[in-house]
Amino acid sequence: MKPVKSALLGSIIATSAFAQQQPLSAIDWLDELVAVPVAQPAEPGVTDTAATPDVDVIPLDTASADAVGLLPASTTGLPVTLWSASATADLTDALNRIAPDPLPALQALYYTLLLAEADAPGDAGTQTRFLRARVRSLMSFGAVDAARALLERAGPQTPELFDQWLDLALLTGDEDEACKALRRMPALSPSYAARIYCTARTGNWPTAALIYETAVGLDALPETDAALLGLYLDPEMIEVIALPTPPREMSPLTFRLYEAAGSPFPTARLPRAFAMADLRNTSGWRTEIEAAERLVRTGALPANRLLGLYTDRKPAASGGVWERVRAVQALERALSDKAPDAIAKALPQTWKLMHERGLAIAFAQLFAGPLRKQDLHGDAQELSFAISLLSEDYEQAENLLDDPDRRQGFLIGVASGTPDIAAARTGHEQAIARGFATAAPARDHEHLIRAGKIGVAILVATNQLDRARRGNPRDLAGALSTLRSLGLEDTARRAALQILILGGS
Repeated sequence: MKPVKSALLGSIIATSAFAQQQPLSAIDWLDELVAVPVAQPAEPGVTDTAATPDVDVIPLDTASADAVGLLPASTTGLPVTLWSASATADLTDALNRIAPDPLPALQALYYTLLLAEADAPGDAGTQTRFLRARVRSLMSFGAVDAARALLERAGPQTPELFDQWLDLALLTGDEDEACKALRRMPALSPSYAARIYCTARTGNWPTAALIYETAVGLDALPETDAALLGLYLDPEMIEVIALPTPPREMSPLTFRLYEAAGSPFPTARLPRAFAMADLRNTSGWRTEIEAAERLVRTGALPANRLLGLYTDRKPAASGGVWERVRAVQALERALSDKAPDAIAKALPQTWKLMHERGLAIAFAQLFAGPLRKQDLHGDAQELSFAISLLSEDYEQAENLLDDPDRRQGFLIGVASGTPDIAAARTGHEQAIARGFATAAPARDHEHLIRAGKIGVAILVATNQLDRARRGNPRDLAGALSTLRSLGLEDTARRAALQILILGGS
């Protein structure tokens, strides 16, 4: 960075010092876009993950941008009319109702919906409201790369899309292209802070200083950003001027300005998307693991990435995250050695620790297959059976037990889509059995389906399903039957298995 005239200091409002932390160094992001899990329709041959394809940036008119997606109908199994009969406001409201930590099977379905290519809502205008709502939902899950790819498919160099594009680029540490675009076309964003930062980022420090002084004179900058941008433009003053108190809501640009000032803000207290900033091999092993766990819980990061971090080196401390690291490494060694006794010893503790951390599905993705190949008995065999039911190959779990008990038999029935209602005991089991006893949608969803509002019907049903798993199962049967009637059999089965095995967690 190049310092500007110290006259800028008069514009900086010094506030109470913020707790200093170790500065972050250069950003080292993945070359590949992150893969997120997607739901499978009833028919086979659909991809298991939403590995975002190579994206060609094709400028579109703003009305058609709402139809942009990364997954064609041939991949999702969903109709292209998914959204077209619905109003944008209704769709946005339905997206806003999605639980922050949904059932993993529903999380995969949400990625499918959010990344699907489908006709725009019937009232789509020129403001790309629906596309921006989908991007916000992806960001809430921490799926930054997928959200960015979606915008880039639409062509983000428009006033409607640019600010989201820049925010995502700042979170991935790859804002140069966006900043160059803003430097060429200042009208892309009304944000003085963005213009100042990007103008300096592209090397024009005098112009950035001029814009800064103008913005301060007009009182057009938030107090925190004014102070941080002043220090960004005149870094020599970082050691003599206290950093401002962090704002209640942190923007990606403010986050990066704190980082530039040598005081990166901890991401654990920030929205999930900010966890991406810790995956740069510079934040410390523990911080990387905790950030990865946070993203893996919502499928925003592949489970294999977390396994790589767990097994990267030997932990030098104990407690907390290090217990999970030790447990996973012990299970990995036992599986590698094909030692049933060691597996039986390591498996229960590792499963307990991962389950408590909300990583049961990630654990099943990583270990269900290797465990199925082992000659296990007793408690270890039964645990392997449950873990297998949580994997994408849940139908293979029945081969692990010679003499399943009543509950295990019911779970096997759910995995095949034919649970025996006579074997159901609990309220959730009975509701699930009723949901699989009919192929018709629930009555309160029929009018949406008849009106062609398929996307809204799916979102309403999944919201009911997520609520039902945490308490009263009254809506459980109807939600499951609606999903099945719309061809989402795999989602229904996996959701039912997850409710029965994981409970309300």
